[in-house]
This record gives sequence, C-alpha cells and structure tokens, in this order.
Amino acid sequence: MTATLPLHTLIVGGGIAGSALAIALASDGHRVTVLEKQSEWAFQSSGIFIYSNGLVALDRIGVLPEILAAGFVVADGENVYLDHRGDPIVDVFYPSAEGGRIPPVIGIKRAEMHCVLATRMQALGVEIRLGTSVNAIDDGAAAGPAAGPVMVHTSDGAALSCDLVVGADGIRSRVRSLLLGDIEPIYTGFGVWRSIHRRPADVVSKLLMMGVGKRFGVMPISHDTLYVYATSNEPGRPWYAPDTWHAHMRAKFDEFQGPARRYLEELSPATETLYTSVEEVRLPLPWHRGRVQLIGDAAHASTPFMGQGGAMALEDAVVLAEMLGARTADASLTNTLQAFGERRYPRCAFVQDVSRKVGEAGGLENDASCLVRNDRMKAGAQADVDRFYAHMLGPY
Repeated sequence: MTATLPLHTLIVGGGIAGSALAIALASDGHRVTVLEKQSEWAFQSSGIFIYSNGLVALDRIGVLPEILAAGFVVADGENVYLDHRGDPIVDVFYPSAEGGRIPPVIGIKRAEMHCVLATRMQALGVEIRLGTSVNAIDDGAAAGPAAGPVMVHTSDGAALSCDLVVGADGIRSRVRSLLLGDIEPIYTGFGVWRSIHRRPADVVSKLLMMGVGKRFGVMPISHDTLYVYATSNEPGRPWYAPDTWHAHMRAKFDEFQGPARRYLEELSPATETLYTSVEEVRLPLPWHRGRVQLIGDAAHASTPFMGQGGAMALEDAVVLAEMLGARTADASLTNTLQAFGERRYPRCAFVQDVSRKVGEAGGLENDASCLVRNDRMKAGAQADVDRFYAHMLGPY
C-alpha cells in the first residue's frame, strides 16, 4: 500500500469548523492555509455550550484541557427545567463520555473558545491570512492523483495553489455559492436572543425555563459570567435595530418569572445582547465538487434547539482529517470527499430533524398543551436525553 502524501489544504473560514480542521490537519503534518474575511479575530461575544460528543472531538484535536480551563464545566451534567413562572418541571442529567473522563457539558464564551483554537493554530504553524476572502476557485478539469493544483483567487489579488479547498465559511458560505450558485438559508420562523451577565455563585447548572412557545435558558460560561439564550416565534422575519435588542428581549420574555427576572431586569443598553434569525441549510449530497469540500454550517446549519451546531462542525473537522490521513497516495481525493459526505450526512440530518421537531413543537404550544408537555417531561425527559446521547456518543 502506498503511503499517504501530505496535502496543502486551503480552508476558507476561521470559525469553529475551519479552525478545528486546521488544527487536525496541521497536527498530522499537512500544510494548511486559512483565509478569514475578518481583518482581525472578532467573533461573537455570546456563549456556546458543548455537550460530551463535541468535547470528544475537541479532545481528538488536542485542545480539550485548554477549553475546559477557559469555560465552565457542569460536572454532573444537570439541566434544571422550570416553567415560565419558575416552578419546577424536572431535572435531567446529560451523560459524560469515555467513562467520565470527558464531562457532560461545558459553557464557554465564543471568543474564549476561539482564542484557544487560534493559539493552537499559530503554535502548529498554520498560515492565517486575515482580511482575505475568495473571488474564484479553479479546480481544473481533472481531480485524480495526477491532477494539477486547485487555484484560489483571493480578494487581495493573490492566486494561491493547493491540493484541496474546504469551505468552512458559515451559513452564507461564499465557497458554497461559487460551487452551487445562490442557495439561501431557510428561515425557520424563530429568533434567538442572547445576553451576557455576571454569574451568581449559586448558578452552577444549566437551566431552561419552558414558556408558551418560548424558551429562556441560562448557562454559566466562566467563573464570573453566564450566558442567557432565549427563543421566540418570529413570524414574518421582523428586523430589530441592534440598539433596541435589549429592550425587545426584555419585552418578549416579560412573562417569565423566577430566575429569569433578575437577568431580564439587568438588560440595558450596556448589556452585551445579540439577536439573530434562526436559519437552516439542508444541503443534499454531494457536499463537494471536485476537490472543493463544504463542512459545518456551510453544508448543514441547524436550528439551536438541541445545542449541537458547534459539535457537528467539530465532528466534521475530526472525521475529514482522519479520512484524509487514511487516504493513500494512489487513492482519489474526490472519492475520499464523497465518502466523507456519505458518512456525515445521516448524522447531521438526524440532528437537524430532531432539533427542528423540538422547535416546531414549541412554536405550536398554548396554555393547555404546555401542561401536557410538562407532565410528559416529568415522565420521560431523562429517557429522551439518554436515547439521544446513546446515538450521539456512538461512532461517527
């Protein structure tokens, strides 16, 4: 069997998917160039939580200790569910992985997570070109072992040659548009509101309050701060001016009592607040054309109701790097990319389907159905979590 030859991979996008893939490939001895359209690293200041399957992926690329140190670990995986008045519904516990070595869930500020990833990329010698986007990609006519390089023409006038291009450039991917034309993300009818607050010392678990068609969640993301995330029905895709986000968020969730009150009352123009419309990308296979591959949100952006978007991006990076590392020099790169899509599509579609169903069910609620929902959660929420994570912690 012929040994694998090192690749020069050009990754478009320096977010979670792109940075993780760059680390995985560079750790295996491949040459990596990352193009990031921002002129400096400036990622959203809001939080993200990562469940155990995503932490397994971070462990595989060698950054888990730094991630755990930068975030807030919920060691027992507790998620406290309350109704919108603050009355208890049920507590559930998310599973750890690898016999407890990898914790069930962590909350972390996105900027802190990216700092860990960027530091590791720099240590591995990844070439990072900030303030650079892609104008055109020329893959040539052939993509077999004897094919010439892929040429990428960038916004600064450069023409870069490489063996493989990976579009990890998010839900409005420029690489996807160059490959497939204009494919607009699908608006789901939901909005998500986020804000950052000081963490009271007694807030040590994930909390989710279940309202009528609304959710209000709290997650510690460091020893000092926590992250509020809330979803609402937003028919017609309304636009809210950024300087009014705090006021709209407070008004939207004003019926929430209990633990939510303090955070709603804290909202002010000085609060770090973010609103985004919830969109999906459901791209059929293939996720590649020739030697240009899409990963992460560029291929399969999901709704946030299962908290798995970041984990799917991390898993993409790990699997693609492993499959490229196992490829022999006499194997077709395009066959490897085809196999990658076929391996990842069912899992990503499963997460999208489950997440969408959870969101749609919540959007149709009324007072009576919420009482039924709460009773159902008391009887079966832990079993639902166990079934989902039995799947998610299996091979991928």
